[in-house]
Amino acid sequence: MKPAPSPVAMLAWIAVAVLGAGAVGAIAIHRGEALNSLWFIVAAVCIYSLGLRFYSAFVAAKVLALDASRATPAERFDDGRDFVPTHRWIVFGHHFAAIAGPGPLIGPTLAAQFGYLPGTIWILVGAVLGGCVQDFVILACSIRRNGRSLGQMARDELGPLGGAIALVGVMAIMIILIAVLSLVVVNAMKHSPWATSTVAATIPIAVLVGLYMREVRPGKVAEGTALGVALLLLAVVGGGWVDHDATVRAWFDYDGPTLALMIIAYGFAAAVLPVWLLLAPRDYLSTFMKIGTIAALAAAIVVLRPEVKMPAVTQFVDGTGPIFGGKLFPFVFITIACGAISGFHSLISSGTTPKLLANEADARFIGYGAMAMESFVAIMAMIAATVLDPGVYFAINSPAGVVGAEAAKAVQTITSWGFPVTVDQMNALAQAMGEKTLFARTGGAPSLAVGMAKLFSSAFGERFLDVWYHFAIMFEALFILTTLDAGTRVARFMLQDMLGNVVPALGRTSWYPSVLLCSGLVVAAWGYFLYAGTKDPLGGINSLWPLFGIANQMLAAIALCVATTIIVKSGKARYAFVTALPLAWLTIITSTAAWEKLFSAELRVGFLAHARDLADQLAANALPADKAAQAPQLIFNDRLDAALTAFFLLTTWVLVIETARVCRAVLAGRPHPPFSEAPYVARGLAMERP
Repeated sequence: MKPAPSPVAMLAWIAVAVLGAGAVGAIAIHRGEALNSLWFIVAAVCIYSLGLRFYSAFVAAKVLALDASRATPAERFDDGRDFVPTHRWIVFGHHFAAIAGPGPLIGPTLAAQFGYLPGTIWILVGAVLGGCVQDFVILACSIRRNGRSLGQMARDELGPLGGAIALVGVMAIMIILIAVLSLVVVNAMKHSPWATSTVAATIPIAVLVGLYMREVRPGKVAEGTALGVALLLLAVVGGGWVDHDATVRAWFDYDGPTLALMIIAYGFAAAVLPVWLLLAPRDYLSTFMKIGTIAALAAAIVVLRPEVKMPAVTQFVDGTGPIFGGKLFPFVFITIACGAISGFHSLISSGTTPKLLANEADARFIGYGAMAMESFVAIMAMIAATVLDPGVYFAINSPAGVVGAEAAKAVQTITSWGFPVTVDQMNALAQAMGEKTLFARTGGAPSLAVGMAKLFSSAFGERFLDVWYHFAIMFEALFILTTLDAGTRVARFMLQDMLGNVVPALGRTSWYPSVLLCSGLVVAAWGYFLYAGTKDPLGGINSLWPLFGIANQMLAAIALCVATTIIVKSGKARYAFVTALPLAWLTIITSTAAWEKLFSAELRVGFLAHARDLADQLAANALPADKAAQAPQLIFNDRLDAALTAFFLLTTWVLVIETARVCRAVLAGRPHPPFSEAPYVARGLAMERP
């Protein structure tokens, strides 16, 4: 039994709680005058610290009963490729890099159209009570089940129907998520030699570090880290040199389709190569850039204490926002996914990470802690977006079709909303950032980069505004790419699980013919949509982006269904609220959002309404020639979006019902699928712990 905390420690934690409550209160009730962004930092640090210290400890001890003496799958099935006992800091780096994709950066930036308050509260509360818990519980459950994937655990715990639905649904969601993420990273690096050369350099650097720490100096994590970080910083500096040399620049200047083929090839390599050679060291090193950049951004905010210029709540909570359609509820919870709770994380927690963990007790630090770190990234993104002049924010993020294609028309429209901005102001900003224009640069990434660049340049050097801007763009691209490679590997594990039911040999993750076949099939699936999206001038896969948030949150609901079932079957039904309450909330918001996307009469919200409107105009010859040529593809995209939304909605509700059925059977003592936890095996691996 652990000793009771000392009075000094108790007083310190009470002080943290009081400070955090005061910071949240300042954010929530501040009106009428500018709000200092330092309150966001204080609130986040206090709330995440309390959650990690107390709530995660409660879940670890009472709900999961973690046991450091229990052998992990990495030890018991060590094959040198997928199951590899790995130092916990490297696992933390790999896990954080894999889960920290574009969501915590882009989602809060886009959701700022509602104001800073709704998104900030959701990020703080959603992460501590939902996202961190999901990641932690799924990781622990997978460790106890030989590193099984989410789909495999669903089949084992929910039975044949729930398992089959989960496997197919999760796989479909994964393909869409990876395709969309791939398209985002292609667009981020397209015709950007600086970003392309730097991101490309991380691959050989990762291989070198992997070989160094495994073959040259085994166990010397500090040396390998120092070597990798030095080379990574050199790659960033070298990217600037590449960008300014006309001859070398051409070597890294590619269009979308060419970059898509490169991304496809990289995804295949990441899925088939031993995890210690590329994936783990690359993600580990990427984490230093990610965490280092976010730490520097936090330091800049602490030093500068910039005022938040966006209102707490804007008039666009009614659904008339220019960046995306939809009311505050439920779309703020869909737009901000990864920073609060993300289903994609459950695939990492049940994919690569449980196959690397050397000590079961570290699941708390890695599962809960890494998600808390990602949520902090989301807070930083919210600050970077909201310290911009609102007029500038809306000029960058609003599509030309909403505010006008001409600069003069755009600034007139935005100013009429009460957010003044001028053409000269936007032109000067673009020139300072080294860009031709910043109007209608939709997607969130450019405005976030502008916000970060302004903060960095004010804190560390006004002369290098364009350098900071392009560094931020590269930083965002690196976030996305590390999620893509881990996602591809997880999808390969899932496909092997599915095919193993038909051909048992294909289910062996260590059998190389199965590795090559399943990796090829997964990469071909998302690669097809990626390449089509880069070639299609009418949008192609871009039309699937509205599905990203819905699909991601529905995937989280599926993961929480599995987690709740396992907790009840383990005899701890009294603690099932830990996952059941987030599950109920996600079911409500995703069902509401899906219903609106399917049946809303608002053309900017409802897929089917928009398709019908276009079809009617096309039939009546009411469209200009260029619009008429695009209409059939747009109608197809809308109907495809609607079909996928309906499928994801049906999948989620089937699994919710199956979860309720199995849990009721367990509590009533009726027959139910057996508990699939692997038998206890004592830990026998001696590994240095920091």
